Amino acid sequence: MGIKSTEPATIPLSSPLLSTNNVENDEGTSSVPTILILTTLVAVFGSYVFGSAVGYSSPSQSGIMNDLNLGVAQYAIFGSILTIGAMIGAIASGRIADYTGRRVAMGFSQLFCILGWIAIAFSKVAWWLYIGRLLVGCGIGLLSYVVPVYVAEITPKNLRGAFTALHQLMICLGMSLTYLIGAYLNWRIVALIGTIPCLIQLLSLPFIPDSPRWLAKIGNMKESDSALQRLRGKNVDVYQEATEIKEYTEALQQQTESSIIGLFQIQYMKALTVGVGLMILQQFGGINGIVFYANSIFISAGLSESIGTIAMVAVKIPMTTLGVLLMDRSGRRPLLLVSAVGTCLGCFLAAISFFLQDLHKWKEASPILALVGVLVYVGSYSLGIGAIPWVIMSEIFPINVKGSAGSFVTLINWLCSWIVSYGFNFLMSWSSSGTFIIFSIICGFTVLFVAKLVPETKGCTLEEIQASLNSYSTKR
Repeated sequence: MGIKSTEPATIPLSSPLLSTNNVENDEGTSSVPTILILTTLVAVFGSYVFGSAVGYSSPSQSGIMNDLNLGVAQYAIFGSILTIGAMIGAIASGRIADYTGRRVAMGFSQLFCILGWIAIAFSKVAWWLYIGRLLVGCGIGLLSYVVPVYVAEITPKNLRGAFTALHQLMICLGMSLTYLIGAYLNWRIVALIGTIPCLIQLLSLPFIPDSPRWLAKIGNMKESDSALQRLRGKNVDVYQEATEIKEYTEALQQQTESSIIGLFQIQYMKALTVGVGLMILQQFGGINGIVFYANSIFISAGLSESIGTIAMVAVKIPMTTLGVLLMDRSGRRPLLLVSAVGTCLGCFLAAISFFLQDLHKWKEASPILALVGVLVYVGSYSLGIGAIPWVIMSEIFPINVKGSAGSFVTLINWLCSWIVSYGFNFLMSWSSSGTFIIFSIICGFTVLFVAKLVPETKGCTLEEIQASLNSYSTKR
């Protein structure tokens, strides 16, 4: 289900696209402009903030509960209110990013995060904790949409997958480093440390260009061309790409800006089905339940929680990195299929472990089987399903509906995340093996969904992807 590219198959050796600042040469190696790398790094500092916010509640739990005399129920509110805030941020994310621009939206989100971290750090009562956590949630809800969209819009087609997947890698790094820092430092200090990446991004945003496609959307073609030239390198001929962006944007201006209700039109249904379907399957495959409650899973399986947690981090970061490296080589669909098969297998192995435990058989082997199952699941998830739905979400919606569609898809992701996080412990108390069987079946369905509906977007411009997925097309 690939998308046919209208680009020429080869580029003459004399083409200015093969200059020292080019993106890809005839040997397939890359020489990426420094400004593009730095701009992407500034953007994905927001992803690091996302990861640190998600990872904060686990290592800080005992310290916060002891210092503020919180019960389990009160701390559960603190942990879960992040997702509520993220849903609020997700609802507003598309409109804010469309009206103010991608850079301003990232800066706006960091103001929420900084205020939230400060409120948490200086909390004396539970209510300030909740307010701070809610503010951080609003910030990361906005970041979870705008970062992958911005990165997708500034990168060339042959690097877009890997660069957009850096969003997931930085989330992973943020979570892992916050786990590590939180194990040794007081929770208030960890919260103050959380403001550092926020400030780095906030202070760096004025020095990076805005999205050329967003600038074209608001009619500022001169600045759009200037931003594109800056991102590709001063010696690169950007005429073809700039013309394509201009013509496609002008054609889309004939389409009205759609609200969320307006998304449910026939021309957007395929893109919406792919975007929403991937987000639902990503979350209902069980990732947040498994990651948030990994310690209790390992304890239930008869393992040391420290060994399990260290093993998870040791698998998660390398596999996420591998996914980034393979994104633009293997393509989105193959990585998604392999990832979905791996998560299905991992959940099945964990289910067998708990089933054997219930039968009181293979008592020595079942904990190892549970550990292997969880590690296979986490590693496979990190390879593809963790990042690729966000990559594809940033690619498939035309710019006239990207704000509404992005808000809706991001909201669905966070809503499903809350459902899984909230319901996981109830499912585990019902049946540990049954819980993982359910997750395994959903992961198996993900394989079918990807094989039947998800297009291959590798090597295509955003305009080509969007024209192919939506029922109307533009004449170039």
